[in-house]
Amino acid sequence: MAFVGSIGSKPVISIDHGGVSTTYEPVISRMHVGERVTLGQKIGVLGRGGHCHGCLHWGLRDGKKYLDPLLLLADPGGGLRLVAEAQREVVKREAEARAAAAQPAVITSSGGRSGSHGFLYPVTGPVTSAFGMRLHPLLKIWKLHDGTDFGASCGTAIRAPYAGVVTRAYFNRAYGNRLFLSHGSVDGVKVETAFNHASRYLVRPGQRVSRGQLIGAVGSTGFSTGCHLHLMVWLNGRLSNPMSWL
Repeated sequence: MAFVGSIGSKPVISIDHGGVSTTYEPVISRMHVGERVTLGQKIGVLGRGGHCHGCLHWGLRDGKKYLDPLLLLADPGGGLRLVAEAQREVVKREAEARAAAAQPAVITSSGGRSGSHGFLYPVTGPVTSAFGMRLHPLLKIWKLHDGTDFGASCGTAIRAPYAGVVTRAYFNRAYGNRLFLSHGSVDGVKVETAFNHASRYLVRPGQRVSRGQLIGAVGSTGFSTGCHLHLMVWLNGRLSNPMSWL
């Protein structure tokens, strides 16, 4: 629990999930900052305040950037509803069954393979964890896996999937060594990619890279259980499933 208090006379709570945080208002909670929250735990009750009566305002942030909280749903098109506490276990089982049914099959990538948009796979290796909700292997909480994991040994070459410009490169406690590429407009869509957990990168912010250029090496930095590449993709500024574009 990262915050419990009032903002603008509205009771608000915020939970840090490690990499992203969620906010809930107006919600009254007796929990305290620093307490660990488990999957399905009761975190509070709806209070009063805000722009509507009897509704929950649910927010999702990655640092200072706001994202669509529906990304956290295993079935974004299925909608979101509040349920009574007595129905919680039934609804939870139904949601888990839908998530399991919707889990995509493991896809094996091949070096140099290109999708319909001309993007290469950045490494040679199988998809070991798909984009979507999962139980985090280290934090042991149910949270959004915001990219696609490719299994590859440490030191494996990471290549630019498409021509672009390096915009940022830094170390993050959760993502380890990160690097961002802006690819500009591709087929009418603004595309940005990010590469995480690398052992090192060989390019710097401001540098232009070509499609297939060596940009770094796979590692296991940050919150990682082993050597792999965590690839993220934004389409028109919206965090998206990388496999929908590659």
